[in-house]
Amino acid sequence: MSDRRPRAAWRRSPAEPPATAASPSPEPPADRPSVMQAGLYRDGHRVSSPATLAETFRQLREHPDGMAWIGLQRPTEQELHSLAAEFDLHELAVEDAMEAHQRPKLERYGSTLFVVLRAARYLDAQEEVEFGELHVFVGPDFLITVRHGAAPDLSTVRRRMEKDPELLALGPEAVLYAILDAVVDGYAPVVAGVQNDIDEIETEVFGGDPAVSRRIYELSREMVEFQRATRPLVGMLHALMAGFAKYGTDEELQRYLRDVADHVTHTSERVDGFRQALTDILTVNATLVTQQQNAEMRALAEAGFEQNEEIKKISSWAAILFAPTLVGTIYGMNFDAMPELDWAFGYPFAILLMAVVCTSLYFIFKRRDWL
Repeated sequence: MSDRRPRAAWRRSPAEPPATAASPSPEPPADRPSVMQAGLYRDGHRVSSPATLAETFRQLREHPDGMAWIGLQRPTEQELHSLAAEFDLHELAVEDAMEAHQRPKLERYGSTLFVVLRAARYLDAQEEVEFGELHVFVGPDFLITVRHGAAPDLSTVRRRMEKDPELLALGPEAVLYAILDAVVDGYAPVVAGVQNDIDEIETEVFGGDPAVSRRIYELSREMVEFQRATRPLVGMLHALMAGFAKYGTDEELQRYLRDVADHVTHTSERVDGFRQALTDILTVNATLVTQQQNAEMRALAEAGFEQNEEIKKISSWAAILFAPTLVGTIYGMNFDAMPELDWAFGYPFAILLMAVVCTSLYFIFKRRDWL
């Protein structure tokens, strides 16, 4: 990746009509403003800060020993096509750079590397993780960054590299590794924030907070996105390290990249652990919720049982009291043809009948535990 071929070998000939390169940088639509930062560097020092892409292209042609570092945020399609024509970028890479939602990857198109990175930052107020996307084109004497989202802050990377001219003099590869380091360092606050969230969730789970299930689910989804950002990055960095000998990468950059790879591996392992922990917490929460529901159902069943017992008692006494009422009602009808009206033992017999019926019903209900 560090072998620098003559510009004419990989860029279109100046004799060709520079239709897009010579024209001024197109104005972005009003509803989608693009942001551009450009700098031309020689021997690790900034020599100019072009205001437009066209000016950047012109100055780079005038100084073939220089390096252009172009940063774009939400670029227009015209700007990307202008870059593709000037730097001979592959159409598939340009197509990917136009749209966000690409998976992290590392692809080589001739002498140009195309890298997709997923940056992350933790939002304290919302207690959630926000992801950004960064596309990087790395050529023999240029580096182009295309940002989709607020993260990462590449102005910090630029200032850091400009304070270290020896490292910046190593070329676009050094800038790429600095960007990788910035993206990976940005994962550390996210890991700390997620760890704090998991600690809070554990407290809420055992505290019986009913809203904790939703928070666990949302954080689990964020960890899936975090895994998608970090896992491919491990393989990408190992692929870059595998090309050290082939592309003659500077030894200082080799050490730099190995350090970044170590951090990525550590972060990826932490993220895997977070996801497993959230899965376990969700299982524990489901168990606790089930136990609580069972306890509530048991309490309802016990209340229903006690209510049934009371109903049994009331029904039993109602039946016992109904028996003498029935006998008394029959003997109180006052019909002339009733045989017991003129019987001398009619009244005692009625009283005895009432007592026998009531006593019999009482013992029957008592035996069945209704009383």
